[in-house]
Amino acid sequence: MIKILTLNNISLIGLEKLPRKDYEIAAEMSNPDAILVRSAKMHDIEINDNLKAVGRAGAGVNNIPLDKMSDKGVVVFNAPGANANAVKELVISSMLLASRNICQAWNYVNSLPLDNLKTAIEEGKKNYTGSELPGKTLGIVGLGSIGVQIANAAYALGMDVIGFDPNITIKSAWKLSAGVEQVLSVDELFLRSDFVSFHIPLLEGTKNLLNKERIALLPKDATILNFARDGIVDEEALMIVLDSGKVKYYVTDFPIDDKKNHDRVIALPHLGASTVEAEDNCAIMVINQVRDYLENGNILNSVNFPEASMPRAGKERLAITHKNIPNMVGQISTTIADSGANIVDMLNKSKGDIAYTLVDLEHEISPSVFNNLKQVKDILTVRGL
Repeated sequence: MIKILTLNNISLIGLEKLPRKDYEIAAEMSNPDAILVRSAKMHDIEINDNLKAVGRAGAGVNNIPLDKMSDKGVVVFNAPGANANAVKELVISSMLLASRNICQAWNYVNSLPLDNLKTAIEEGKKNYTGSELPGKTLGIVGLGSIGVQIANAAYALGMDVIGFDPNITIKSAWKLSAGVEQVLSVDELFLRSDFVSFHIPLLEGTKNLLNKERIALLPKDATILNFARDGIVDEEALMIVLDSGKVKYYVTDFPIDDKKNHDRVIALPHLGASTVEAEDNCAIMVINQVRDYLENGNILNSVNFPEASMPRAGKERLAITHKNIPNMVGQISTTIADSGANIVDMLNKSKGDIAYTLVDLEHEISPSVFNNLKQVKDILTVRGL
């Protein structure tokens, strides 16, 4: 029986992908084979020797200690793109909230006394005159699954769309509308954008990406949209230009202090992926990936291990995690041969300091194969499938 620990409420539609005859699923258990998580912080969690995989039902993995997992040979999966439509809809709606002053107008109406309401509304509405999106420029920092969907939707609404992503994948590039323009620097993007939307992870190089110097590049009445991560925007510097009126609005999904009360801040309670459909999609995607890894050794959408997929051949399969150093493949194949086993097919992939090898054997795996492989230095884990 394969044991799955859930650290958050995981969509039941996703959990149904794990047959109960083979899988035990619980919110509390010891020595799980895999962990499914959404937002629970795992940095202080004890990593047992039986743990093989962690599945994050979402895109960001800041709550998971990747280095510790890699050192233990634990593969961490996420679900990139599964919540992209939910975030896209929220970003588009947030541009409308800002451009039409909807939140401020709503608050105004709710503050009016009931007597003579109609007259007060007509007199006050001139203070909330907005602008339309067509013809405005949206700058998108990060053109992954989410950024691409937002770019295409904004372009379809008649906006001019520019994007910056030096690491854009061929897959994402193919999906972009032809009218979306690439800019060569993030500074150029800030200089030209009426709206700026971030869709990048929080790393050392992206912390305070929008800082005092770059804020000065923004056109007057620009709107900043942060649905990526807290920390990407230097909020202290941004408050100064919100006070001066140069920046019109800051829409953030990560309110952390009293800045949420600023008249020009529209703060949302981390709603980016908070739809029933997104939660279902993320759970289904990551659970299918974790299950394929546990049962077949295949890796898809891992953040710390290379992608590796090989059709089954032979009688049984070895899945080996190890350090990415010279002659590891030679040591693995020699050790298997010395144990009297015959290799039918083999795949080796690497990512940074980590490597992964799949080996299909002609016959059943003998105990000597396991024992001898576990003696090889820098092999982290060995599994028979």
